[in-house]
Amino acid sequence: MIKLRLKRFGKKREVSYRIVAINSDARRDGRPLEEVGFYNPRTDETRLDVPAIVRRLQQGAQPTKTVKSILEKANVFEQLKAEA
Repeated sequence: MIKLRLKRFGKKREVSYRIVAINSDARRDGRPLEEVGFYNPRTDETRLDVPAIVRRLQQGAQPTKTVKSILEKANVFEQLKAEA
């Protein structure tokens, strides 16, 4: 199963995350299928590749709780319903 989840990177105490599409049994920092966004919790900065995220969700990818809340804030699910 494909999941949309966070991949950690950055220095200690200066962490940032990439939002990636990855196989569910792969390790946290393993090789992703596709990088679809960026999230920085320190500055609350978010950059999303919305068409790629919508495409992955249509293919059946499941977001984790954290990624789902990020996508809800960006109204990605509204665009998913609009395209369906």
